[in-house]
Amino acid sequence: MGILEGKAVMITGAASGIGRATAEEAAAEGARLLLCDVDDEGGAAVAAAIGGAASYRSCDVTDEAAVEAAVAATISELGRIDGAFNCAGILGVLGNIGELPLDGWKRLIEVDLNGVFLCTKHQVNAMAEQGSGSILNMASAAGLIGWPGASGYVAAKHGVVGLSKAAALEYAPQGVRVNSICPSYTITPMVEKDLFEDALGNDEELIGAARANHPIGRFADPQEIASAAAWLLSDKASFVTGTAMAVDGGYTAP
Repeated sequence: MGILEGKAVMITGAASGIGRATAEEAAAEGARLLLCDVDDEGGAAVAAAIGGAASYRSCDVTDEAAVEAAVAATISELGRIDGAFNCAGILGVLGNIGELPLDGWKRLIEVDLNGVFLCTKHQVNAMAEQGSGSILNMASAAGLIGWPGASGYVAAKHGVVGLSKAAALEYAPQGVRVNSICPSYTITPMVEKDLFEDALGNDEELIGAARANHPIGRFADPQEIASAAAWLLSDKASFVTGTAMAVDGGYTAP
């Protein structure tokens, strides 16, 4: 029997990358899933590939009404909401802080921090009412340290870590656990396109320097993050709340 056997789990950002890998891992561990994304074609394809254990619903995490409806749909379709992985996010605008356009900054905060806030807000209320639940919010190694040239992303991810800690303290008496997960460089479509290609110009020297900052000697595979995410969502992590788990190959250890 899987560690998420019979659990009803909502996952945002499920169409690709870590969200997709976690959907597949959670299903393999016995979860029943409501998958959300703004990439409707990709999200529906993931649900179809998983099969009867998963359904897909379009949801823009910056739209509170859409988030509230997605949480309600999880409960309506699956009977309750035992777990939620709020994975939707963007890398957003890059550059030194003195060069960043305000609209790019606002967009990054809107998706990566406000989107997590809205999801957590509506999920935690539902879980508190039923007396149990586990929420996992996507942060980053950038939520634990500073990354030059990515101040908006760093600010948003530090915010996710802090929000998750506060929510963990607020809702522990109601039986709800809230954690964040902090991966470093992970080989996803977003990292390959937005970071390696667009920001680093596919420069092997620059990419190699980033790799060298991982004591383990390589970048992560999404499945490695998904395995940790599934564990944090499960009852195996029943005494874990308010933590920011670094799954980063030692990136933040020095």
